[in-house]
Amino acid sequence: MKQTVIKGLQTGCLTTWKLGKVIFPITLLVTILQFTPVLPWIIGLISPIMGIFGLSGDAAIPLVIGNALNLYAGIGAILSLDLTVKEVFILAMMLSFSHNLFVESTVAVKVGVKIWVVLAVRLGLAMMAGIAINLLWQGGGEMAQYGMIPEAAAQPDTWGAIVLLGLQKAVFGVLQLAMIVIPLMVMIQIAKDLKWLDAFSNAVAPATRFLGMKENTSMTLASGLLIGLAMGSAVMIQAVEEDGVSKRDVTLAFIFLVACHAVIEDTLIFIPLGIPVWPLLLIRVTTAVVLTIAVARLWGRPEQERRKEAV
Repeated sequence: MKQTVIKGLQTGCLTTWKLGKVIFPITLLVTILQFTPVLPWIIGLISPIMGIFGLSGDAAIPLVIGNALNLYAGIGAILSLDLTVKEVFILAMMLSFSHNLFVESTVAVKVGVKIWVVLAVRLGLAMMAGIAINLLWQGGGEMAQYGMIPEAAAQPDTWGAIVLLGLQKAVFGVLQLAMIVIPLMVMIQIAKDLKWLDAFSNAVAPATRFLGMKENTSMTLASGLLIGLAMGSAVMIQAVEEDGVSKRDVTLAFIFLVACHAVIEDTLIFIPLGIPVWPLLLIRVTTAVVLTIAVARLWGRPEQERRKEAV
């Protein structure tokens, strides 16, 4: 057991180092960009097209901030605006599919998934969701009533303070990663050595096969669903290196998880916005399942045709 724990710690530290090299500089850079004309310029650029999604021009603010940073930042921006329930629901749905693009997309590259696939899926789903809800939902015209509004943090007023804030957020991001990834890798190593992981894979094998993936992607999917895309990628990296997960299955798993990850946290944090969260969860899960199955079926056709030609 001692050797198992040591191996798990080593794997966890190595994975944290790999992901930390991505998360630290991007978090620092994006935090600094917040206080430059870059983000306001992007907001001004997309404001005119907000009407396509049934949103006012101001709604560009939480969309840009949420995609550049994270859901919490996007929600903070929503709380500063007077929006209808329908507008808030549309923003919540779009941000559920597309947020924290810089970090999570770069992490995808570390796993071996092409960045254009991640961006196309996440941005495409966000835009389609916004347009569909705007066209199909005729209600939600009343003003949203926010609850539990967080206290606004003091904004830095010098470049030194801005850089310090960026460094603090970057360090905290890596520490948060380490606090989750290292224990997770130890638990996974223990589960492997005690054959629990094999039992888990067998138990969920029908679900993974239904989605078009092999059984060895089960832990990756479970981790991503529970703890998120960036954290789940730690399991994915290990799976690719040690369990022989194919590039096809890694890509399919990531497609599923970009549509539906951290389902508990990313659903509950929208409650203070005063919107129905169960439809939010249902739409995400359904979209992830349908999209993954569709891609798996389309991806499998060339392989089946090659087999037929060989016969």
